[in-house]
Amino acid sequence: MNMSPEDYKAYAESRGPRSPILRNCLNAFWIGGLICTLGQLLMGIYSTIGLNKTDTGTAVSMTLVVLSIVLTGFSLYDNIARVAGAGTLVPITGFANSVAAPAIEFRSEKIVTGTCVRLFTIAGPVLVFGMAASVVYGLVYWVFTLG
Repeated sequence: MNMSPEDYKAYAESRGPRSPILRNCLNAFWIGGLICTLGQLLMGIYSTIGLNKTDTGTAVSMTLVVLSIVLTGFSLYDNIARVAGAGTLVPITGFANSVAAPAIEFRSEKIVTGTCVRLFTIAGPVLVFGMAASVVYGLVYWVFTLG
């Protein structure tokens, strides 16, 4: 069978399953919204007990990170992410999961060669490029505010 790349693409698309893009978007929206709602509820709780605005934000972030790591440790975060898709990736919980998951996965390789080495396998490039972008932004800002 001799097919051109265009013919093969059309054939593969006709045989492959349809992507449930609308369902995926809705799941990402409502589950991501639930995570944000949880953050707002935590803000209300922490401000009610007397924390100032800065400390409240820090406490909410820390709580969401710990909750994400605990859910990752019990293999529940992956189940939520399977349904929510990008709804779990964008908030701080997704970042915590991306750091904790490789560390947990490679714990059998001992502390240094497993957990410590693999800790930033996924999150490392995000941190590097995020910091590099902030340095470039800072330099551009500094140059334009000199005069």
